[in-house]
Amino acid sequence: MSELDIVRDLAKQALTISTTSGDTDDFFWDSAQRLVHNVRHICLLPDLSSHKANIDRFALYTAAYFCDAGIARSFNPENIKSKSIAASFNTEDLLDICTQIVKKELSKIVEKPKIEKINRIIVESHNNNTNIIEAMILSDARSLDDMGAAGILNEFRRFVPVGKGISSALKTWKSKIDYRYWQARLKKSFRFEQVRKLAEHRLITAENFMNQLKLETEALDLQKLITEPIRKD
Repeated sequence: MSELDIVRDLAKQALTISTTSGDTDDFFWDSAQRLVHNVRHICLLPDLSSHKANIDRFALYTAAYFCDAGIARSFNPENIKSKSIAASFNTEDLLDICTQIVKKELSKIVEKPKIEKINRIIVESHNNNTNIIEAMILSDARSLDDMGAAGILNEFRRFVPVGKGISSALKTWKSKIDYRYWQARLKKSFRFEQVRKLAEHRLITAENFMNQLKLETEALDLQKLITEPIRKD
């Protein structure tokens, strides 16, 4: 088993949550695997041709596997030590939890300087001014995951635990459209032009889906059947 295979197994354990019903919640593990697929392919894009020799792929892939470990740990009631951790839920706190998990889980198989680099990639991926190439790639991979069908499912995931349904999701989507949230994300959240263009394509797909969802929610297709004159063959 390779070192990265061991990392993958450790990440799966850190990101898989045991539920009160005795089942497992693999939402964050599933997300981590998507991120790794994203970063692996972003590394191969022509946009990164001048950086390829300098990319530390092991550190990058490991950072992608573990970058949501802080969120996963905070969602797990068994691992929440205090109400303040559960309530604060800001980026700085989550990154602190994440980096501590990385140190603990990887200390037996990865040398300390490499662990520090992995954590630096995770933290810097939230810094728009970073010049660390691995952090830039991870940031683009995460932003890309927000833009399409996976992003919609992630959004729905946030609504379900608080008892919100499709109408709430549609309202939030409309608000983002009205305030040009997605246009701002496309402009500011991507470092590599090829990834930005793909994000634009995914966003169009997401918009088509949300438009169809609105149509079905309001039965506008049924309304059209009623208002249109019946054709006689």
